[in-house]
Amino acid sequence: MAQRARSWRRTAAAVTAAGMITAGATAPGAAAAEEPRIDLKVLVVDNGDSTVKAVTAQLRSTGIPYTTVDLGDSGRPTITAAFLSDTVSGRPRARFQGVVLPNEAPFGAGSAEQTALETYERTYGIPQVDAYTWAHPGVGLDYTSEGGWAGALDGREASVTAAGKAGPFGYLDGAFRFEDNATAVQESYGYAARPRTGFTSYVDIPVPGGTGRASLVGEYAHDGRRELVVTFAYNNTQQQFRLLARGIVEWLTQGVHLGQTRNSFAVHVDDVFAPDARWDSTRNCTPGDIDCAGGDGADPTPIRMTADDAAHAAQWQREHGFTMDLVFNAGSGEEWKTEHGGTDALATRLLADKAQYRWVNHTYTHPFLGCVQDTTSVPWSCAKNADGSTKYMSRAEIAAQIRDNHNWAVGKGLPIDRTELVTGEHSGLKTLPQQPNDNPNLAGALADTGVKWIASDNSREPAQRTVGNALTVPRHPMNVYYNVGTAAEMADEYNWIYTSRADGGSGVCEDNPTSACLDQPLDVPTGYAEHIVPQEARTALGHVLAGDPRPHYAHQSNLAEDRLLYPVMERVLADYRALFADSTPLENPRQNAIGTELQRGAAWQSALANNRVTAYRIGKTVTVTAPSGTQIPVTAPEGTKKQLLLGTSAFGTPYAGARSAWTTPAALQSALTLKLP
Repeated sequence: MAQRARSWRRTAAAVTAAGMITAGATAPGAAAAEEPRIDLKVLVVDNGDSTVKAVTAQLRSTGIPYTTVDLGDSGRPTITAAFLSDTVSGRPRARFQGVVLPNEAPFGAGSAEQTALETYERTYGIPQVDAYTWAHPGVGLDYTSEGGWAGALDGREASVTAAGKAGPFGYLDGAFRFEDNATAVQESYGYAARPRTGFTSYVDIPVPGGTGRASLVGEYAHDGRRELVVTFAYNNTQQQFRLLARGIVEWLTQGVHLGQTRNSFAVHVDDVFAPDARWDSTRNCTPGDIDCAGGDGADPTPIRMTADDAAHAAQWQREHGFTMDLVFNAGSGEEWKTEHGGTDALATRLLADKAQYRWVNHTYTHPFLGCVQDTTSVPWSCAKNADGSTKYMSRAEIAAQIRDNHNWAVGKGLPIDRTELVTGEHSGLKTLPQQPNDNPNLAGALADTGVKWIASDNSREPAQRTVGNALTVPRHPMNVYYNVGTAAEMADEYNWIYTSRADGGSGVCEDNPTSACLDQPLDVPTGYAEHIVPQEARTALGHVLAGDPRPHYAHQSNLAEDRLLYPVMERVLADYRALFADSTPLENPRQNAIGTELQRGAAWQSALANNRVTAYRIGKTVTVTAPSGTQIPVTAPEGTKKQLLLGTSAFGTPYAGARSAWTTPAALQSALTLKLP
């Protein structure tokens, strides 16, 4: 049992040799002692099920190359020995390091394609993932009628077994719960069954209504082959899959693969030093907004942090081991100080604690940096020049807003990176429907001020793109509104947006095909804590578990008054730390690091899509070639070394029980070469 639990960690050479010896065969046309070449690519046989789509999505987001065979395509290639393997320079080559199937035998037991695939796996020691199947002896399990169980898993607690912790799921702390987000909807179904000889359970649950425990995920070693058997249904967004996805991929690739993924969480707090307007629960709008009728537009009670709020923020960070990014408007703070007797206790407190935060330029006074807004009608439109062209804020004005804010920060000794920028409302970038293009003066102003990373709104533009010489960094908006300071205000505005007209809401949720209305309005005093916090924390944690590095953003108003942002962040941090082992810490990168990660990832995906990457292992040696200058992501076991022209150096940094890095070939080398332990 222990030996099987450790088997996934063997080096490529050991696993390949083991596969050959077990089968009593060698690669076609090869001498028994010759090591085959194993290409670092995965074969995915896709029948359209959500389970296969989920594993495929994990391969793609990690950066692992794969080939898909679509069972629904009449023109698909036939799975034959020639499709799976060949020879290169006289050396036998396995084209795929792992195989993902919708179930244990999608081509039919005993069929020519199934036989070819099984022979290939046996010959080269290639693992197979059965993305979803039922419990039966053919996959090493008893039938569920023999002491097992089948049914809805919603809300049930599963555990990683000792073998799972010693093997591919060692990055998890142990227990996790299946999601149960809608009591009226069955979200996950599974077969929990008792293992037979040759089966090692990695994830199990107590048998409902019975005794003992039964497997949901495990390894079935038989007939010289290894299968990872998953007996519950899932999709790519469900938390239970997201938790196990890393381990499924590590098992499939035997811990050696292209690509890497790390979990990170960053929170930008916009409008620091500036006040934010407050939601009016009577008029159901925000005074100061041009569409808020029934008043003079003035907001008598704006929301702004106090010195006590600032002291609490610093203390909270220390207690939770987490750093927020303060996205600041110095000019707005100076205006506030002038209007309030020439002093500002908030600024004094934040500056005293300046080293405890990361600081990001948000422009000096938060103006709209796009077209000049004509607010004489609702919605607003872009003002026009005499010749009918769009009137834009000038390059000089944009640059002054960026430069003045940066110079103020330097004068105060703030730890700021001039290459990072968040514009007010992400303005300057295209704003649909009124401004379908970027302000043509924006790119020049960014160049003038040294900006390389400009924030964008992920809900509008999820892909990174260029703005002159700069790149966007998409940010996830948090559903904790900028214009609320109390939980009651938050629940009231949430009700207005997410309830039907019949229930007294705006009906926006009825008109938006991507939205859904609440079954009934939230209780205003308790709705934030009981409904919004867990929902928003679950959404943010979902981004984290998907390996999405994009930052989240809220506003300084959410650190004031009822301090609404903290319960969401605390829930994300607590849930993460309860789920993951210490070897898999939650990383907390700043904007330029996130932008660099997105940039590298896009370049890597482009290289894969254009078939410009070659990667393989022969015994204990991994070789990768890619376009010159391309950063190559690799994950490998502890003890892996990078081959230099003379000698070796340690490869990568530790994460989740492995080592990983973005890297390039060493000096005077055309290929990246790694030596496995």
